[in-house]
Amino acid sequence: MPPTPERISTTLPRDLTAGLVVFFVALPLCLGVSLAANAPLFSGLVAGVIGGIVVGLLSGSQTSVSGPSPGLIAVVAAQIAILGSFQTFLLALAVAGLIQIALGCARLGFLAAFFPSNVIKGLLAAIGVILILKQLPHVVGHDPDPEGEMSFEQPDHRNTFSELIELLEDIHPGAALIGILSTIILVLWSRVSFLKRSSFPAPLAVVLFGVGASRVLAGFGKGWLIEPTHLVQVKVTASFQELLGEFQSADFFQWANPAVYIAALTIAGVATLETLLNLEAVDKIDPQQRNSPPNRELLAQGVGNFLGGLVGGLPISSVIVRSSVNINAGSRTKLSAVVHGALLFVSVAFLPAYLNLIPISCLAAILFTTGVKLASPKIGRQMWREGWNQFVPFVVTVVAIVLTDLLIGVLIGLGTGIGFILRSNVRRPIRRVVEKHLGGEVVRIELANQVSFLNRAAIARALDEVPAGGHVLLDAQATDYIDPDVLGLILDFKEVTAPARGVEVSLVGFRDRYPLLRDQTQYVDYSTREIQSALSPPQVLQLLKDGNERFLTGHRLTRDLGRQVHATAAGQHPLAVVLSCIDSRTPAELIFDLGMGDIFSVRLAGNVTSRKALGSIEYGTAVAGAKLVVVMGHTRCGAVTAAVNLACSHQSPAEATGCQHIHHVVGDIQKAIVDPTMCQNLNGLSPADKQALVNEVARLNVVNGVREMTAQSRTLAELVREGKIVIVGAMYDVATGAIEFLTPPAGSLAQQ
Repeated sequence: MPPTPERISTTLPRDLTAGLVVFFVALPLCLGVSLAANAPLFSGLVAGVIGGIVVGLLSGSQTSVSGPSPGLIAVVAAQIAILGSFQTFLLALAVAGLIQIALGCARLGFLAAFFPSNVIKGLLAAIGVILILKQLPHVVGHDPDPEGEMSFEQPDHRNTFSELIELLEDIHPGAALIGILSTIILVLWSRVSFLKRSSFPAPLAVVLFGVGASRVLAGFGKGWLIEPTHLVQVKVTASFQELLGEFQSADFFQWANPAVYIAALTIAGVATLETLLNLEAVDKIDPQQRNSPPNRELLAQGVGNFLGGLVGGLPISSVIVRSSVNINAGSRTKLSAVVHGALLFVSVAFLPAYLNLIPISCLAAILFTTGVKLASPKIGRQMWREGWNQFVPFVVTVVAIVLTDLLIGVLIGLGTGIGFILRSNVRRPIRRVVEKHLGGEVVRIELANQVSFLNRAAIARALDEVPAGGHVLLDAQATDYIDPDVLGLILDFKEVTAPARGVEVSLVGFRDRYPLLRDQTQYVDYSTREIQSALSPPQVLQLLKDGNERFLTGHRLTRDLGRQVHATAAGQHPLAVVLSCIDSRTPAELIFDLGMGDIFSVRLAGNVTSRKALGSIEYGTAVAGAKLVVVMGHTRCGAVTAAVNLACSHQSPAEATGCQHIHHVVGDIQKAIVDPTMCQNLNGLSPADKQALVNEVARLNVVNGVREMTAQSRTLAELVREGKIVIVGAMYDVATGAIEFLTPPAGSLAQQ
């Protein structure tokens, strides 16, 4: 969706400023990449212009900035040497652009989603470390290497660390002073409040400071003079015709050379992989967390590389360095990328002499501070907190990129991440739980989301551990893919091994995707007449306690509720009767992790024992055969709170609530209020103390309810005396989900 006029007016100043900042940084990088790749210097500038204007306009990313990539230096240098001329290389580049266009049309940008986040974060941190290490020499005036050289092993047979050692013997005082002061300015600009609020960009201030300081230092003698080797060096052309003469075109006479197409595939593959990686990384640091369309990006990069091959440019990709600077400079839309490309063209064509006044050290300071932000220790601490599986691939990616180059380092990090994934998958492909259903113990084996051949041994071991005569449930409800080898193992166990060992096999989650393995449940997971008859009241009570423990820990039993509906349609054989409150937070079946047909649930406000409630409980025990009666109250009960408040009120319950029959409930609950002086202190209690009082009354109300059942019902009293049922009280904590079974009074479990 294009920005509205209001948005444009808001974002335009920021985008123009960011484009200017990226331009200053990109200029020496374009020249440096060309120099390091043994390509004409002008080719890097052409690539920068195309990457900014053409790719910037076609791309769907609002933050990514494209141009000649330091990650492609080795590829470009090698292919130019193999093909024998730069013009032949340009033909390969044009073909590579067409390949990228085809990849975008084939919608292969989805490959970006397969890079783990720890590798992407490692890429960002590694680029930050490289910027710090590579720009530090330039900050102090040690400039033997071009700005765009980012690999560990350098073309001059030195490396990143040896270059740092050599800079101690080659510090230019004037350039170092400008570089250090530029760094200080950038730091202060982000911390001093009035500078931070200023609309003037800090990088532009640093560039202006660098130009002015170099002119001032020229008056302090030769030792402080900033020489051309420490300044931006853009070729100054005498005329526009001479500028046009710098452009080169592809040698189309080499179209039949097989080496051209091998080079094109290499360039397209490396540039595509780097673009997708950088696009993911840039989206990670985008303050607005926008998602860039990868397929559109491949199309844009392909068009850019095709044009670059026609007019003499270097390979283009999304570049994390430029993009990071762009975001840090406050960019809001892709206009900043286009602006940076336009400025490259205008300045190189018309203002090269002025560009050559800019000291490299002040531009290096901008990149150095960008590197510090990317390599923030906060990222490392975050990855550490996420565990070894995240931290180790992150560290390996950082170290590998710093010691090799971007693509090799990312592939090493990716391999490490995949290794941890495979290790985790091999070690924990399943979750094995022994579930205690009403019909007996069931070994539940929960399969992972992706079950590959690597998991075969672990699944086979789990199946072998199922005891003879036992029952196993294979749960594939969370599984998207099962390897054919594993399917064959399960089928062989189900049809051959299990029958020979007397093991019953149930399946759930296999659905219609695997014709030979259909869902079926062979164990009993609901109350039957046989189960009801075999259980004693204490055993039923223990079942409820175990169910609440599962409810608390989240390890609820696997139930096929649809199957239970059909199985219990012909009759019911409940194990218990639960008298609970109508409160919406106290569903007994969930609290005790029970299924269809396992209990009778009687619900009344305040769980009071009215005659109708007693009639229901008598039927559930004397007729339906339930072995246990539970009177369950709960904390923070609204009915009990109303009873406590109304006990101290001069209004009747009907007058206070507008409910005609509520006095039947309130009156029964108020029997549990044993302190006659309670009303004198009620208003002076703190909210916590008042809640504690309400909870205590709720508890006493449960005790009264248990006592009144045998006192008011001869049927229940007789069943208790005969040992056929037990009546217990319980308190449910609505804040924790835990059940506390109260000490049974006389006539209940205590007598058993």
